[in-house]
Amino acid sequence: MTTDRRPGEPIPEQAQLIKGAYAAFNRRDIDGALAAMTADVEWPNGWEGGVVSGHDEVRSYWTRQWAELDPTVVPATMRELEDGRVAVTVDQHVRQPDGTVVAAGEVGHVYTFRDGLVARMEIVEAP
Repeated sequence: MTTDRRPGEPIPEQAQLIKGAYAAFNRRDIDGALAAMTADVEWPNGWEGGVVSGHDEVRSYWTRQWAELDPTVVPATMRELEDGRVAVTVDQHVRQPDGTVVAAGEVGHVYTFRDGLVARMEIVEAP
């Protein structure tokens, strides 16, 4: 399918998939977010450190995280990198269950796709 994309603009299907995954994450809809990912997805454990792999590990990580923290991430900008990955700048707010803000600001996320799904996400410094 040919599209009239501007340079750096992500493929529309990838952009929609990413936006939908963030919306699902913010609703705490794990299955909805995982539907955007390959079964063997590599996902950063930004809270405890390291990387988790596969749907079961991502589910476990998010379940632990949400018991302790209330993160919200909203995509602000999105662009396709020269290598085909998609870089997203998100507005992130992390609160404790009592509402105390732990972190707030922009964070960078970079997505690698395989077969139309997210195969890997990396946390990077926001541009």
